[in-house]
Amino acid sequence: MRSLVSTGKPAHAPVLRRESTRLRKGKAGDRGSPRAGTTVSTSATAGDDEVWLLDYGAGNVRSIRNAIKHLGYKVRDVTRPEDLGRADVKKLLFPGVGAFGSAMRELDNGGYVKALREYIENDRPFLGICIGMQVLFEGSEEDIGVEGLGVIAGNIDLFEAYPGFPVPHIGWNTTNILKPNLLIPSSAGGDSDQSRVYFVHSYHAKEAKAANGAGSDWALAETQYGDSRFVSAIHNGSQVFATQFHPEKSGKTGLKVLENFLSGKALKANDASAAASRSVQAEGETLAKRVIACLDVRSNDNGDLVVTKGDQYDVREKTDSNEVRNLGRPVDLATQYYHWGADEVTFLNITGFRDFPLSDLPMLEVLKKTSEKVFVPLTVGGGIREFTDSQGTSYTSLDVASEYFKGGADKISIGSDAVYIAEDYLRNNKQKHGTTSIEQISERYGKQAVVVSIDPRRVYVADPSDVPLKTIHTSIPGPNGERYCWWECTVKGGREGRPIGAYEVAIAVEDLGAGEILLNSIDRDGTGSGFDLELVELISGSVNIPVIASSGAGSTRHFVDVFEGTRASAALAAGIFHRKEINISEVKDDMKANRIPARIE
Repeated sequence: MRSLVSTGKPAHAPVLRRESTRLRKGKAGDRGSPRAGTTVSTSATAGDDEVWLLDYGAGNVRSIRNAIKHLGYKVRDVTRPEDLGRADVKKLLFPGVGAFGSAMRELDNGGYVKALREYIENDRPFLGICIGMQVLFEGSEEDIGVEGLGVIAGNIDLFEAYPGFPVPHIGWNTTNILKPNLLIPSSAGGDSDQSRVYFVHSYHAKEAKAANGAGSDWALAETQYGDSRFVSAIHNGSQVFATQFHPEKSGKTGLKVLENFLSGKALKANDASAAASRSVQAEGETLAKRVIACLDVRSNDNGDLVVTKGDQYDVREKTDSNEVRNLGRPVDLATQYYHWGADEVTFLNITGFRDFPLSDLPMLEVLKKTSEKVFVPLTVGGGIREFTDSQGTSYTSLDVASEYFKGGADKISIGSDAVYIAEDYLRNNKQKHGTTSIEQISERYGKQAVVVSIDPRRVYVADPSDVPLKTIHTSIPGPNGERYCWWECTVKGGREGRPIGAYEVAIAVEDLGAGEILLNSIDRDGTGSGFDLELVELISGSVNIPVIASSGAGSTRHFVDVFEGTRASAALAAGIFHRKEINISEVKDDMKANRIPARIE
């Protein structure tokens, strides 16, 4: 396997300079800094309420910080390799969202590879999350030739996508607990929708055998996705743990996992009480269908950020005042929906930017405050594209996305820019250049972090040959009795149509690296008449990435209809939640009554 410095992979696009907590390479000769992996210093003692965080600079780490603080613990940052040799590093947490290669290159550039490997091999308290688990292996199919830490034998493999099981594996799934342990609550196994945990990944481990020659099995829990059974948590039998799922995004169950590690309870692996968390085999294990609350956020005429909702994208009141419809404060509503049981919360910033989104501090502040209270995934969209500010400084879409990730977003949503990108991709014979927002962000943060939002409207034709685009035979005739239609993509908040269909955009952005599609419908928006099932089935049946159905929900039955009638992975609604016409728990009760898997909390 090649070394990290000889991978031959292209350099990443530039990103904004991160705050001082990002990994920095230690300086030789730093006074008072022991060599990593040598005798541990005992000159300092920290309290049990302290955890050290290894932030390698990719993805949303704010959420794990907020979860730790929410549980009453203090966060200290690892700033140099020598920190890992300190005696007062009593618990180390290594979170990760992004790509295997990016993580390993950041560790290598900072001089952390040897220090981290020795920390784990010395059996010191450690919890890795997502990529923080995957880097423990020898390598990954995601970045062939890039070496992992090699603590666990074998490689990380790509899921195989097929109809009904798109990749990435995104959402709330069950776990089979394989061994007695004090990390994962015993209720997190078995047929309990109250114990699902949140996954978002494209690559997985099939087994977890120690690489030290002993061959001991580190697999602590496993999860089923389609035909693949993969390792979802590991434990070396003593003080080293890691999870493929995100406890900081797994609601109450995930917070309990974090609490068990932070309190030291999980580290008492040999306690007789460990038997309380017995091996449990889940029954009827399936990935839950997600219910997502969406908040359209924009500035009102007084300059305040409010949650609004339009009728076919018109958000102004039909009164003489013509004011922006105000349905509440973004942070308050997001927190309410979290407690109602929302599986994710999506913010769509629909403010018309007059200068530059990075100066849109109110939206970033909304994200920061929400991530302090909401422990499920947050998506944000709006203005994620290349910009030049009023001072003539240019920023890439990756720069913009990075600010949102640092602000607390787990995923970003790209709208109009994705349509232009798809048009250019098709115009240039499907050539990829690595310079688009979709490619840059998915390369840096992983495809699971990139959502493409499509805003189409139905267009009827008398015959499929009338347009060079994908059409369907529709059960809903047009105004002149037409029996065929296609869906025209729009940009600029639905104000401008483009000569490309929703089908063509979906196929293009999947190839370019998008990990999920948010599929809206201008025709159904605000009508309460139900999702456009024909549109949703066309797209969800044509791509191998998850599709979120949006626009038109007016009853709990509409969620059942879209999950029974299409291959959508999730369904999103806004107005019916804002107006309190339906509670999210009612949606899930109806789903459960119709045997549709749902997370109940």
